[in-house]
Amino acid sequence: MSVIVNLLVGLLFGVGLVVSGMANPAKVINFLDLFGTWDPSLAFVMGGAVVVAFVGFRLALGRGRPVFDTAFHLPTKQDIDRPLVLGAALFGIGWGLGGFCPGPAFVALGLGAPGTYVFVPAMLAGMWAARRADA
Repeated sequence: MSVIVNLLVGLLFGVGLVVSGMANPAKVINFLDLFGTWDPSLAFVMGGAVVVAFVGFRLALGRGRPVFDTAFHLPTKQDIDRPLVLGAALFGIGWGLGGFCPGPAFVALGLGAPGTYVFVPAMLAGMWAARRADA
């Protein structure tokens, strides 16, 4: 049952990324271009996502335990360290240059967006290298 629920949630997430424009790198780059062709529409997408996540976390954590697991697996680390700052900077640079972040990149790959044929393998190589460097 958990696999089916995960599949449905992933499909809903993918549809949401396409409908919101997050899978369109031009729209993302225009959102990040504050002094050029700025498109503020993605701010509303992000604001809506924050509200939904806030309500969802409150409802889920109020249950005591997840529906398909024995406990919640929440992050415990709270300090801001060098790897976090470097990772966030690399993420932001990649997002700004490519117009993709991981979720929308996989959706756009499925849609056949040409830029993803370079971005996704580079992203996966970076993830692999980061794990190797961390080990």
